[in-house]
Formats: sequence, C-alpha cells, structure tokens
Amino acid sequence: MHRRLNPAYLFIAPSAVALIVFTIWPIVQAFWMSLHEWSFMAQERPFVGAGNYQELVGDPRFWNALRNTVVYTIVGGPFQIGLALLLAVALNGKIRGRAFLRSAYFIPVISSLAIMAIVWAFLFDPDIGLVSAWLAELGLPRIAWLREPGTAMLAVIVVGIWKTLGFNMVILLAGLQGIPAEHYEAAEIDGASRWQQFLHITIPGLRQTLLFVTVISVIASLQAFDQIYVMTRGGPLFSTETLVSYVYRQGFELFRLGYASAISWVLFLIIVVLAVFQLRFFRYREVD
Repeated sequence: MHRRLNPAYLFIAPSAVALIVFTIWPIVQAFWMSLHEWSFMAQERPFVGAGNYQELVGDPRFWNALRNTVVYTIVGGPFQIGLALLLAVALNGKIRGRAFLRSAYFIPVISSLAIMAIVWAFLFDPDIGLVSAWLAELGLPRIAWLREPGTAMLAVIVVGIWKTLGFNMVILLAGLQGIPAEHYEAAEIDGASRWQQFLHITIPGLRQTLLFVTVISVIASLQAFDQIYVMTRGGPLFSTETLVSYVYRQGFELFRLGYASAISWVLFLIIVVLAVFQLRFFRYREVD
C-alpha cells in the first residue's frame, strides 16, 4: 500500500540538513579529533584514545580556565538577568522616551563585540580612559583595570553584561506584555502594592521567559571569548583565560587540535548538564 509522504517532512528538511551539517557533524568530528594527536603540522594523526582527556586532569591551565569560566558565569549571570528584568519592568510602563530607551539599550546587542571591546579597552585605560578620569574627579586613585589580575576579570564581566543586557531586556519585555492587564487591575482593587504585584503576578507570569533567558545567559557566559581575547588575551597572568580562549590557544596558536577538541567536548558536556538541570529545576507546570 502506497503511503503518502507527510508534507511536514518537506518543510523541516532544509533545517534538518543544516542542523546535521553545521551542528551535529562538527560535534561528532570534534569528538573523533579529541581521540587523536591531531595537528596541522603533522600528517600522521595517531590514535591516543582518552590520552587527551587524561592530560586535562593534570593541566593546571585547564583548571584555571575552568575556574575563570565559572567565576565569569556566576558573577555576570545574575546581573545580566536581574538588571534586564528591572529595565524591562521600567520600560513596560508609560514613561517618556520609552521607544528611544528600548532602542538605546538594544544597540549593544547588534554591535560587533570585538569592535566594542576595543572601545572599552580605551575606556578602562588608566592614562587616557574616561573611567579613570571619572575616578580622579571623585578623588579616587586611577586603576589599571586590564593590567591587574584582581580587576581584569571584573572589567570583562562589565563588558559582557553591557553586551547582553539589551537582548535579555527585549525577551523579558515581550514576556511582560503577555501577562494580562486584568491581573494587575484586580490586584490594585484588592489593595496590593507594586512590590506585591511584582512578586505574585510579574514573576510567576515570567516563569517560562525567565527560564529561557537564564539558560541562554548561562550558555553565553560559558562561551565567553570575544571581549576577553580583544581586551586581555587571557591575561594578566591568565586571570581572564576562559575555556574557550584556552581552546583557541591550544588549537590555533599551538596547533594541538586534538587537545583543543578534548577541551571543547568537556565544555560541551558542562553546557548540556547545566541546561538539562535548569530545564528540570525550573520546569513549568500548567498549574496556576
């Protein structure tokens, strides 16, 4: 009996092919490379099995990069989400210049992070930067933000927050506009304060949106690279070297693609585990 082809398969075929070619296959290829001593400089690529992963265990640079990545995510993530939520709530109200402010906060999202990182590097310069000039106006000492291990990570985190703030704000703003206005009107009639409305209407109404923003922000933070490479190149003293920047060094500076692939796979597994944990921990149930 002739079976009719479901038209849905024809619609998803282009996306499925792109997903396989540009996402799934590179992941599989990276895992295969991680099992070899793979290098641009050598024609022979001997199979080493778990050798690259065993080397990671004893590599202090890897653990330092992992620690820096965790710090970047834990410190920057809450600010990326919290500040975006505050901005979204503020810009969801009837204030003057609302459209302009929404656009202004979104401009960094569509700007090249590499180019903006150069601008920020000048801003943080202790001699000619505006940040140091403002500190001097307040009677505070000039700080070499990008030259000191204690402040370099803070500087790149600030740039990361500035870059992603507008994206999270727009997503949360869309979620806010999906909350029925009748809920707020009923709460006002019952005498609920603005803070009570925020806790009992806004936050529950943004459950799924906050989940999406949280997952995306964590994944983006774990993959931080652009501003770090441009502003500090992982320094000073490897204080801002993250897993992605360490992958870049091993793969494209030292040409150890097998070892770089092993690091990439470790990062991939960390992202998958954290994403699954967040989806299960914050999973939405249709109960109101």
